[in-house]
Amino acid sequence: MGIINLVLIVSGVGLMALGYQRARGPWARYQALREEDSNIERYEAWRGGTRTAAGSEGPTGSSIAMAILRRQAQVGAAIMGLGFLLVLAGFFVGS
Repeated sequence: MGIINLVLIVSGVGLMALGYQRARGPWARYQALREEDSNIERYEAWRGGTRTAAGSEGPTGSSIAMAILRRQAQVGAAIMGLGFLLVLAGFFVGS
């Protein structure tokens, strides 16, 4: 195993750790918001629907926050994927 292989593997593992750190927090908060939304929907269905004006439907603050958190988690997952590819490249380069 050459120095290039070792550098690729170490940098890949580092990127996977960084991606995990970046994705962990937003993903946990996204899951909590999603669970809260589903609880609200179940409650409103049980109650007989929403009691807001018909024209006031639109994106909620929760849905916007979920979109932002989902995007942050996707960026972290992409960084982890790049790290995984570097690790694979470290095993196959120079073999």
